[in-house]
Amino acid sequence: MSSNTVFLDDNNTLYGRMKAACQEDWNDYCHHPFVQGIADGSLPLASFRHYLQQDYLFLIHFARAYSLAVYKSDNLEDMRSASESVSGILGEMTLHLAYCQEWGLTEKDVVSLPEARANMAYTRYVLERGMAGDILDLYTALSPCAVGYAEIGYRLKHDPDTLKEGNPYWAWIETYGGEEYLEGARKQIERLDHLAKSRYNAARMDSLCQTFREATRLEIGFWQMGLDCSF
Repeated sequence: MSSNTVFLDDNNTLYGRMKAACQEDWNDYCHHPFVQGIADGSLPLASFRHYLQQDYLFLIHFARAYSLAVYKSDNLEDMRSASESVSGILGEMTLHLAYCQEWGLTEKDVVSLPEARANMAYTRYVLERGMAGDILDLYTALSPCAVGYAEIGYRLKHDPDTLKEGNPYWAWIETYGGEEYLEGARKQIERLDHLAKSRYNAARMDSLCQTFREATRLEIGFWQMGLDCSF
């Protein structure tokens, strides 16, 4: 087992405590029918294509959210960390376009697609939490995606029931279950704890858990949007 995976279930971290506070929603997110369809290869190809297109639009707004984290930072260390995340997402978007092309989707196909309501609800919620709160609120809203995908990818990659041979989604599983993405998730968890040192107190826990829970529920909505091919 990778040492990075220890962070995913460590209840001594702020991330772990927030995840433990919404276990039912978290389970619904990590084991959504969309995810299970990726695992066994049964997800309709049209659903995955729709998800891919919306996910690119999603990444645009997540780059904006980490750019907001630069603005919300009050020291150079936090600014540099957020800036690295922006660069990482922009690089991921280039790779995402290349992946879309493998599925017959051009850049024009992707950027011209209207945003689905579930996409708008999720990304604008994250930006709103960052605008209304501080940088800890923002990173909390970002974490179900930034870390949750690593948990999902790692589980699917190492689950003996996951279809590997002939699974059209195996490349997706390898990406999010791979060491590079796990390392990014570990850094996100560590960043939350770093920010909490100067910004967390017990009175904030309910509010932070509520933000984490709402972002998790919006992740569920994003999967459902992909499954239904809805706008």
